Amino acid sequence: MALSGLFLCLFLVGHLLGNLQLFVSGQQGADNFNLYAKFMTTNPIVKVLSYLTYFSIIFHMVDGLILTIQNRRARPKKYVIEKGKANSSWASRNMALLGTILLVFIATHMQNFWYVMHFGEISHYEIKGQNVKDLHHVVMSFFTPTSNSYAAFMVGFYVLSMLALAYHLHHGFVSAFQSLGLNHIKYNKIIEIVGAGFSVVVPLLFASIPLYVFIKHYL
Repeated sequence: MALSGLFLCLFLVGHLLGNLQLFVSGQQGADNFNLYAKFMTTNPIVKVLSYLTYFSIIFHMVDGLILTIQNRRARPKKYVIEKGKANSSWASRNMALLGTILLVFIATHMQNFWYVMHFGEISHYEIKGQNVKDLHHVVMSFFTPTSNSYAAFMVGFYVLSMLALAYHLHHGFVSAFQSLGLNHIKYNKIIEIVGAGFSVVVPLLFASIPLYVFIKHYL
């Protein structure tokens, strides 16, 4: 659970760095993003990492479900007096809920972009001798109200999902090091600070992308 979670954290960083190309305006931004997408879907090493990512997501989800079931079987009856706030964070007590929200988000995200990228009808054009799919247009259209009547709803759903991701990461990042036995009194504070920063910055930047595209339409 810890290893798959930390690997997925690395995936989030790589995915985010590519998606930040969407903040670059004009044709240059479109070309940068489409070239990035071309590289991510054709490079052999990246393709292997992609399959590893798919496996990690499924493994992380199934393992989380198994752990939740085991915990409930270990104590089928709740405490007479439960002081959850005093003993644990809200995120740690609701990892199953947060994970479910993220599972719905991943399925939706894959259908809206991954499926369209591989099987949808997308226009192509040439960049420096390379034939690329115009995935930049797909993303921009999806979050633009004039192109997608559900754009406002989807932006809200993406922001909510990134909030769930933030809480999930806030607990999961630190607990992963603890599960692997890598926590130490000398380094715990650093791990907590890095984990808190990671759980805020990464989801915030992801959430800012659909908000930027949506708001940009009205400027």
